[in-house]
Amino acid sequence: MLERERLVKSSFAFIILAKSQSADRKVHAGEYELNAGMTLAEILSKLLSSQVLLHPVTIPEGLTLTQIASLLSQQGLIDQTEFLRLGKDRTYIASLGIKADTLEGYLYPNTYKFPRNVKTREVLTAMVEQLREVLRPDLLARMQELKMTMHEVLTLASVIEKETGVGSDRLDISAVFHNRLKQHIPLQSDPTVIYGLPVFDGNLRKKDLLNPSPYNTYRVKGLPPGPISNPGIQAIRATLYPSDSRALYFVSRNDGTTQFSKTLTEHNQAVEKYQRRLFRKVSSPRL
Repeated sequence: MLERERLVKSSFAFIILAKSQSADRKVHAGEYELNAGMTLAEILSKLLSSQVLLHPVTIPEGLTLTQIASLLSQQGLIDQTEFLRLGKDRTYIASLGIKADTLEGYLYPNTYKFPRNVKTREVLTAMVEQLREVLRPDLLARMQELKMTMHEVLTLASVIEKETGVGSDRLDISAVFHNRLKQHIPLQSDPTVIYGLPVFDGNLRKKDLLNPSPYNTYRVKGLPPGPISNPGIQAIRATLYPSDSRALYFVSRNDGTTQFSKTLTEHNQAVEKYQRRLFRKVSSPRL
């Protein structure tokens, strides 16, 4: 291979060098970055070092287990089917010290570097371990203070992550959800409903809000059974440290910001202003 790629002039000379150093059976399989300016000795040293080429891949906040599997597969790093199988394998999940049905919510969003022939288990383990690293003692202590389990924290954080991409709104959205949980009011979060749908075409319909899914927080009070995405540290912190807002409702202003309301009357007015009126304006034909 080296001769064919013109990295060495003679494969025979390379084999003789390797045998003379008893290194012919010690070469590590993998993908290496070599160049034509390297000597035979330098190339051999590289192949013996196991310094394989690492490919960076960034996992954004808020992706689901399925979306992460697709992203890694597109990068040519893992087999998507195997990734999803292990991500839902209770025996494997338990071996990671996690009490959950799937690894949804436990795969920390970050930039990772993996070799091309990395094992799927190694990828999943690295992402779970990264989550453990960011959950420092102060955050674990705060979970106990709020009497929330890690699964509950990751579940709520995953909802907050999907509700907004604006950092300044996370604390208030967290407060709304905490307030609703305390008052036993359904969370009524669209992202949870969408997560529970078998198929979603981008349009959430009224009939979808009637779907008898355990993730339908319009019908089911409290948190959904588990995370609906994989949250980042900011969403996790927002979950643990909500603002002191007493708001119970929020609606998008359609400019990247959010309108919060304490009463249903205020909320309905906000919906009329920022959603329904805008929809009528967009839907109305020009005369």
